[in-house]
This record gives sequence, structure tokens and C-alpha cells, in this order.
Amino acid sequence: MPLPLDSRRIPASVKVHVTTGEGVEILWSDGHASRYDFPYLRDHCPCATCNDEREKKASGKAQGIQSDVLPMFKPKAKASSAKAVGNYAIQIEFSDGHATGIYSFSWLREMCPCESCTRSGGV
Repeated sequence: MPLPLDSRRIPASVKVHVTTGEGVEILWSDGHASRYDFPYLRDHCPCATCNDEREKKASGKAQGIQSDVLPMFKPKAKASSAKAVGNYAIQIEFSDGHATGIYSFSWLREMCPCESCTRSGGV
């Protein structure tokens, strides 16, 4: 017997503004609206490579290793393209060539950067 779907994690509408660079807007089935800018999505990319890099950076800082003493200028991430992945996610290719992150709608709802979600800890 399949598990019931959580309506809070089902989008009613998804808009990806690649041309204007405004980011991703999702209206969820429960009426909540989320907006993600492309730099936020790039910095929080859920792919294995990015997760490994974040873990290495975190463990290095835990050991007192400062890896970003003089960080190089990093241009603001922009989207080059985006496409649907089935009916459960979107995949974005960024201006830095990175395109391996698949942003599931469930993950996006958990990572909603709005004030009420960050205050309450997400869904």
C-alpha cells in the first residue's frame, strides 16, 4: 500500500526565471509560497559532490583549519538552463558549469528560505 503524499511538499505551480535571473518560485498545494534565488540554490546544491565539499569544509573548520582566509572573488551564480526531472524535481545548470544537482520538491520545501520556515525549522 503506497504512503500518502504530504500536500505541503507538492507544488501547485513552479516558475523558473532563467532569462530574468530572478530564481525559482513555487506555490505549494497548501498555499505556502517559496522563492529561491539562484545563488542560494547553487550554494545549497544537494548533489553528492557538493555535499562532500561541504562536509570537508565543515570538518576542516572543526579541526581549526582555515581554508578561506583570502577567498577569491566568486561571481554571483546564475542559471544557464533548467528542466523538469519527472514530476518530482528540477535540475538547473549554473553559469559555472555545474549541473549535477537535482532539486526535489520535497527537498526544496524543507530548504524554503522564507522567514516563517527558517524560524520554524521548515516543514
